[in-house]
Amino acid sequence: MPACENCNTHVSRQYARVFGDEHNDVHACPECAESVGAVRERAGNGGAA
Repeated sequence: MPACENCNTHVSRQYARVFGDEHNDVHACPECAESVGAVRERAGNGGAA
């Protein structure tokens, strides 16, 4: 079952497929992404990990 690597919260397989890396590893769930600004960082570098 996919989980956020930051806080270990469950995420759906679809979320992992869309927002995870090339291995579907999720480094920040929606809650973590909001709190650390990961969404903005990822958008700023063209989505490259």
